[in-house]
Formats: sequence, C-alpha cells, structure tokens
Amino acid sequence: MKAAYIEQYGGSDQFKVGELQQPTIGADDVLIEVHAASVNPVDWKLREGYLKEMLHYEMPLVIGWDVSGVIQEVGANVIELKVGDEVFSRPDIARQGTYAEYVAVDAHLVVKKPASLSFEEAASLPLVAHTAWQVMFEVMDAKPGDRIFIGAGSGGVGTVAIQLAKAHGLYVVTSTSTPNVDWIKKLGADEVIDYKQQNPAEIVRDFDFVFDTMGGDGQSKLYQMLKENGMLVSISTPPNEEEAEQAKARAEYVFMQPTGERLKKIAEAVEKNELKPVIDRVFDLEDTKQAHDYGEEGHAKGKIIIKVK
Repeated sequence: MKAAYIEQYGGSDQFKVGELQQPTIGADDVLIEVHAASVNPVDWKLREGYLKEMLHYEMPLVIGWDVSGVIQEVGANVIELKVGDEVFSRPDIARQGTYAEYVAVDAHLVVKKPASLSFEEAASLPLVAHTAWQVMFEVMDAKPGDRIFIGAGSGGVGTVAIQLAKAHGLYVVTSTSTPNVDWIKKLGADEVIDYKQQNPAEIVRDFDFVFDTMGGDGQSKLYQMLKENGMLVSISTPPNEEEAEQAKARAEYVFMQPTGERLKKIAEAVEKNELKPVIDRVFDLEDTKQAHDYGEEGHAKGKIIIKVK
C-alpha cells in the first residue's frame, strides 16, 4: 500500500511517501480502505518524538489517528460491521496510523459514517469531537445553563466544542483573532472575545468551567475566570495542583481515550444537525509534509484533511 511514514523522529522533512506492507487484521479488527485522514496537533508532537516515552512504536511509523473509509475485511469476532460499510473512527493511538491506503482498527472503535457527511468531513471529526465530548460531558459533567469558556474557538477542538456545548444548553464564551470573530459567532457562541483587543482572562468571571485548549504559560491566569469550586480542564498542559488549590478551583488534565459508544453519540449529533464539520484545507497524501507545516503554523480554521482516495 502507499503510505506517508517516518523512519525516525524529527521535523516534517522526515516524511517519506512510498510503499509499505498492508496491515493484517486480528479477530477483533476491521481493515479500512482509507479515503481520508486528518491532521491533529498530537500528530506533529508525536512525529517530533515528544511522546516517545509514553508511546513506543516500531519504525517505519505511519502517523495519523483519524480515519474515514470503507471496510474491506472483518475479523472473525466482528458482528456489527461488514465489508462495504462506510465508516469513521479514531483508532488506538498505540497502533500504526491512518496516513495510508489501509489501516487495521479495533472494531469497537469503528462506527458507520453519517450518510450526510463526505469522507473528508467524516475524517475531520473523531479525535476533536471525542475530545470535546469527553471533556465537557464526562469530566466536567456540564449541564444545561452552565457557563463555559472555550479557548481557541477557531481551532479543531474549539469549533466542535462550541457546537456541542450549545446543543447541550450551555452558555458559551470563546476567543479568537479579529478576522474570525463574526465567523465564530455563526457557529453559535454567545460571546466571542477578540484576543487581539482584550485578554479573556481579564474580563471573564464567575464561570463554571474553563476548557483550556492551549496550555502553556497563560494557563495560570485562567483560574480567575472561575467561580469558587469551578473547574478547569486542559488538553494541553497538566494543571498545577497548587495553583488550582489557591484559586479554590478543581483542575484536570485529559489525554483523550476513544470509545465506540461516544462516537455513536457524535454521529447522532451530526444527524440531528447539532454538529457540522469545519474544514480549512485538504491535502493529498503526497503532500503530508506540507499539511504538517501548515498545521504547525497554528492558524487553521477548523481541521486539516489528508485525502487518500
């Protein structure tokens, strides 16, 4: 099969596009003919080697952990899925990835693709929608009427989190740069702060939740957005326990873990028109390096897609 892969950790120039052996499947797997994958920040962090202490791979390594495509083969124990099904998934990150013509995926992580979505649209959703759902409705346990600040509203996670939060009755405030303010309002946010003009941490107060998508040095100031016993959840930088305690707040770090049941709920949200994919650019498999370079610039509006078929 054709694949984009690396043979050692490093910059985007490590990508090679060539032939690798097609994966074989186990009894609980399905083999998906990949139509589209997507690019996420974890992809380039992993490519650089930042996660090599946590995740151990054999080289060559195919990166990418979003996929949509068509099932070509099913394992002996697989009942609910069949050859020919159009599906999408966020595969297990411990296995080889999706920048390739075929990928083997645990069947329990695979769900039929909503019929209303193209393969490119479907590939844009699993990782970011899993992340938003797990953070807001499982870790935060947010309820209708709760007030949430979502960082980086124009990013992959942000665009999905805004839509899902509004569909669940939350009051949503987010931030973005000047050119994106009107566009983000159309996604449904109740208030959009132009961070070029104002620092959200200086004006947002007494919120139930802060969804920290950026992490870094700015995280410390986010606690002042929360009411007493409010909750900050980060998907980027593990919160400092002492800072949280001083702020009389709760804090958690989430490294997303996918489940089939959650992905089914995400598919239902699409079918109810509660969630629409947001795609910035589509690259061919041969241009995976350029896709990573564009993603690392940090200016994408929504998701970056790699079209395989």
